[in-house]
Amino acid sequence: MSLQRRNNVRVSGEGPATIFFAHGFGCDQNMWRLLAPAYAKRYRTVLFDMVGSGSSDLTAYDAAKYDSLQGYADDVVELVREFSEGPAVFVGHSVSAMIGMLANLKDASPFAAQVMIGPSPCYINDGDYVGGFSRQDIDSLLETLESNYLGWSSNMAPAIMGAPEQPDLSTELTNSFCRTDPEIAKQFARVTFLSDNRAQLPLLTTPTLIVQCNDDIIAPLAVGDYLKRRLPRSTLRVIDNVGHCPHLSSPGQCAQATDEFLAAEGL
Repeated sequence: MSLQRRNNVRVSGEGPATIFFAHGFGCDQNMWRLLAPAYAKRYRTVLFDMVGSGSSDLTAYDAAKYDSLQGYADDVVELVREFSEGPAVFVGHSVSAMIGMLANLKDASPFAAQVMIGPSPCYINDGDYVGGFSRQDIDSLLETLESNYLGWSSNMAPAIMGAPEQPDLSTELTNSFCRTDPEIAKQFARVTFLSDNRAQLPLLTTPTLIVQCNDDIIAPLAVGDYLKRRLPRSTLRVIDNVGHCPHLSSPGQCAQATDEFLAAEGL
């Protein structure tokens, strides 16, 4: 099976570097429509769907492979090797930020920079670490998702999206969740919300931008501060935005932070 078909890859533009845009849980590449086109005027851009999401080839979904974030990271390594021209910049939203980090750690050679939008290395509070949720919170979330996925999607999407002044975005995210195969979504949710990649953070020496919203129920400010301390070559930008999807609700601020970071890195 070709990688293009497996991950529904779409390549646009040309330029000195290739930017890969990776979506978060329950989403697909369409979530980058307000951000990616501007970059295609200056860079080669690659949009894709994680296997099990969007218009990826569902026959490629292997429950054993994708029972950890490393399975998705292995796919990213293949995609970057196949589709990048020049240095690669990986832009990952939410869980894809950690997927991008794991891919970078597996093969650092193609990667010139990482851009993490709303990242979290661990969602569960642990001692002095504030992830934003107790283990009971996460267990309850996963139990609700398991018993009533569509109801969970309708209730959670507006809270995740935020952007109260843009209700159409909440509707869009709800619909995106509901289009995802429920069994795949349940497994991806467990893998996402129970993941813990804190130990890997000091190993990432690639320049990294952390884009943090000042009001995000999924990745609170404490998480951004933690990442800044633990990632050796990181820049933290806190933007004024309510919600977990600023590439949709505040694309201008995301673009400004990314542009300034890329310019500082000579990209």
